[in-house]
Amino acid sequence: MIGRAVGRVRQTYRRLRLGTRLALGMGVLSLVVFAVVGAALSTYMREYLERQLGNQMKLVQITQSKDVAAYGTVQGKPYYGWYTAAYEVSAGATVLRKPADVPADADELAVVAEALRVSHAKETVRTADIKGKGTYRLRACEVEPGVVLVTAAPMEDIENTMDQLFTVQVIAFTLALVGLVVFGRAVLRRGLKPLSDMAHTAHGITSHDFTDSARLPVRADRGNGGPEVEELRTAFNTMLEHIDDSLAVRTEAEQRLRRFVADASHELRTPLMSVRGYADLFQYAAANEPGERDKHLARLRAEAARMGVLLDDLLLLARLDAAEVEAPLRLEDADLVELVHQAADGFRAGRPDRPLTVTAGPDPVRMRLDLLRIRQVLDNLLTNAAVHTPAGTKVTVEVTVSAGAAVVRVTDAGPGIPADDQERVFDRFYRVDKARTRDRGGSGLGLAVARSLVRAHGGTIELTSRPGSTAFTMRIPLTGADGGATADVQG
Repeated sequence: MIGRAVGRVRQTYRRLRLGTRLALGMGVLSLVVFAVVGAALSTYMREYLERQLGNQMKLVQITQSKDVAAYGTVQGKPYYGWYTAAYEVSAGATVLRKPADVPADADELAVVAEALRVSHAKETVRTADIKGKGTYRLRACEVEPGVVLVTAAPMEDIENTMDQLFTVQVIAFTLALVGLVVFGRAVLRRGLKPLSDMAHTAHGITSHDFTDSARLPVRADRGNGGPEVEELRTAFNTMLEHIDDSLAVRTEAEQRLRRFVADASHELRTPLMSVRGYADLFQYAAANEPGERDKHLARLRAEAARMGVLLDDLLLLARLDAAEVEAPLRLEDADLVELVHQAADGFRAGRPDRPLTVTAGPDPVRMRLDLLRIRQVLDNLLTNAAVHTPAGTKVTVEVTVSAGAAVVRVTDAGPGIPADDQERVFDRFYRVDKARTRDRGGSGLGLAVARSLVRAHGGTIELTSRPGSTAFTMRIPLTGADGGATADVQG
């Protein structure tokens, strides 16, 4: 029974709120302190009153000793309720001198007188109960050899005083304890309110719908909670910021993945349908005439090549995205200026209607590069300049060195890119003209591949555009790609 009761009390205590538990704990601690203080105060007060009574009895006995010496007995009663008697003590007996003012049962007085004779002390003090009278303080002193004076003083006043002191202590400590628990709980609740607010904030997070937005619209507000609570609030808000950023990145990645899958599916659907259509033509012998057959086979190979290029770009982007430890590049010492001239020569051969100018210093720019991939970046930028500008548009390529980095700037004098599209031109499958065909602008992977390859080299690529001037600026540190990667990329 006792064990079950204790268990229920513990369970009830554990279900209490922290403020209530702290208030109860503070109340128990205060009760212990009050008990210790009350006991010490009562003990001190009793000792003080008994010491005062002892001094009073000593003064009374000095006067009464003179009466005993002169008259043989005590002549007068000092105070109401006091008793005084003279005893003749010897080895054989203790005899009361009469007349004497003693209670009916005076045995305790005789015992004190005998105790003084036996102890050979100057005085003897003790507390005893006298039948029918109550508790008395007894003091015995020797008046002359063989004569002992015994005085008995009632302790009723001391007991009444101690009872009143105890009653006052109980009332005062009870009121103080109740006030301490009540007001202490109110203070604790106010002090713990920031923690409660943080708990409400956490509940708000659990009820937030992340379907449409990954942003957390809740934060722990500032309040008066002290340095510790403020430190907890700061850590809590920092954690929310971290979660907020992580969720935003995850949501953006999921949305980008959905767009990527949708666009990739759309891009692959057209060549796949073409291949399927030509296969059906051959199946039903609709293209058996040699001229028609060669024509359709050529288109079939072109569509297959188109899918191969698209898949190669997707594979390269996937490998670049997965390169967390080292960039998937094959690095070697090379001259960036020479590489730019090679890309320019290839562009002039394929685009004779586009005037191209290359500006570079007389000295080579030696650095560690993946020649194939940087050439691919340059070809993509030059092709982008040619595809999105009318014939005859001037294109310039400038190679410089600035702030420990090699800078290649490809600029065309075309119509420019709208401001709303400039932030998304590096997204995968994004085309400014919104046309989902390869006859103008390709699949929308060229700039995405270029940015990923430049980042793999530890560099950046930026776009600035206005009507009449569009510039792609590539910066690569002269130290080469981060980590000195040597992994190979095939594609």
